[in-house]
Amino acid sequence: MSIIKIMPCLDMKHGRVVKGVHFVNLRDAGDPVENAAFYQKEGADELAMLDIAATVENRKTRLEWIKSVSSVIDIPLTVGGGISTLEDIELVLKAGADKISMNSAAVKNPDLVRQAAKTFGSDKITIAIDARRNKAMPSGFELVVSGGTKSAGKDAVDWAKQCQDMGAGVVLPTSMDGDGTQSGYDIEFTRAISDVVDVPVVASGGAGKIEHFYEAVIQGGARILLAASVFHYRILSIGEVKEYLRGKGLQVNL
Repeated sequence: MSIIKIMPCLDMKHGRVVKGVHFVNLRDAGDPVENAAFYQKEGADELAMLDIAATVENRKTRLEWIKSVSSVIDIPLTVGGGISTLEDIELVLKAGADKISMNSAAVKNPDLVRQAAKTFGSDKITIAIDARRNKAMPSGFELVVSGGTKSAGKDAVDWAKQCQDMGAGVVLPTSMDGDGTQSGYDIEFTRAISDVVDVPVVASGGAGKIEHFYEAVIQGGARILLAASVFHYRILSIGEVKEYLRGKGLQVNL
């Protein structure tokens, strides 16, 4: 079995880390640079930083945020939000990101995924897939974009397979139904995605108890475990989660 990685997530707005429930009702969760340094020290394997307002506000991601966060860590940093061209990707990588994450832009222009993978390498390209339950879709999950505000009219699981085929190196599915609730990852959605792709799947949205991390791997098929609230509000530490997973027989970097 591959090594399971822990990935705290910094959702960014107005230069601060924020966290909401179901993508709304945002609360302040601290300074991004302080959080990044803290998480590296705690043993995070990777870090995600998502400019959650960039697409909705029709602007590019803030490069100064990337520079300041990347300057205090040496673990891989994935940056998303407002990335919609090859030039955007180049600027974000030059600012200090190791990988980029696209969502709405990839849905709008699927060929961008192909071009990005070809230009920068699949290992640099993560496709974030936000979804909500919809029985009208073949998989039962509907793809949403623009920070969860618009339906894309596509099946989310079919889209994940398509993204892998176009060259995406990582798929990051987030269930709007579970986001910020701390009631557990949407295992059904995570498993539906991991069943159709071979690339690493990031479990995201809803982690609240230590058992949720194990469930995401064993039941959901995830290889990277992303969490925000549970780490930001110090409900659990990364060390605790890793020790727990190791005790359950999973491989982790300690």
